[in-house]
Amino acid sequence: MGIDLGTANTLVYVSGKGIVLQEPSVVAIDQDLKVPLAVGEDAKKMLGRTPGNVVALRPLRDGVIADFDTAELMLKHFIRRVHEGRTLVSPRIVIGIPSGVTGVERRAVMEAASQAGARDVYLIDEPVAAAIGAGLPVAEPTGNMIIDIGGGTTEVAVLSLQGTVLSESVRIAGDELSESITQYMKKVHNLVVGERTSEEIKIQIGSAYPTDDIDDATLEVRGLHLLSGLPRTVTIKAPEIRESMSEPLSVIVDAVKRTLERTPPELAADIIDRGIMLAGGGALLKGLDTLISHETGIVTHVAADPLSCVVLGTGRVLENFKQLERVFSGRSRSL
Repeated sequence: MGIDLGTANTLVYVSGKGIVLQEPSVVAIDQDLKVPLAVGEDAKKMLGRTPGNVVALRPLRDGVIADFDTAELMLKHFIRRVHEGRTLVSPRIVIGIPSGVTGVERRAVMEAASQAGARDVYLIDEPVAAAIGAGLPVAEPTGNMIIDIGGGTTEVAVLSLQGTVLSESVRIAGDELSESITQYMKKVHNLVVGERTSEEIKIQIGSAYPTDDIDDATLEVRGLHLLSGLPRTVTIKAPEIRESMSEPLSVIVDAVKRTLERTPPELAADIIDRGIMLAGGGALLKGLDTLISHETGIVTHVAADPLSCVVLGTGRVLENFKQLERVFSGRSRSL
């Protein structure tokens, strides 16, 4: 079983079946009874809409486990769902994790998976998994550059011969882009909007680079007006949303430039030939590939299915275990 344990979404791949589960990484818990009420999509609908005794939590922040018990609960639930409730199954699990995490954070992921019923736990760096899932030839002695923009982290890596030559992980990604929209709405329009509304704005009219087809777009946004304290509707334009996201986007572009500056010349030549690959949910932001191409001068492609790259990569590793054994960054055997 391959798992992309993401800040925003968790995806599960089962050998021979493909991707069997894709759910938001959210758990709703009844605080009085200390039991989970909903996990995944059902829990996400509750974000910002719960009564006092129910809390909707996201157990992962910035790509790592922030709430251990809730993450374990979530993993157990997903493993059980994939195996249709059979509890005796103890699968071999490959989990994709950000390349910049500490040893303690790695152990927390392994521990959570073991407690959730895994027989063997292997960890693989997300950029490596994303590159394999996107179909890049990571086993060959050629330079491949991948940018994996998730919910909590952006991973920039140069890969060759099944290994990471150099990588950089910045904890600025989809969540921070949504947060910058929230702050903009508050500052400019005096409107308080929730996490889900900001994400909806980003998906519908958000862009990273000026494009004719979206620059005329407008959207009606509902929220609480700061001054009157009453619900209010405001119409916003696409260019102002692009402006609001410019700061976190510039951090991502700077990370790409820094990685390119440190790349050995032979591999840099390969990257110029092959281009840069964009993966992760953040790759779906309109115009992001154009922005990176414009800033680096290197052609940038978006993977065919950017959201599924990491989990497809973990699945390919499972199915070609012997050939790709060198890609693992950590392993635990639960006795």
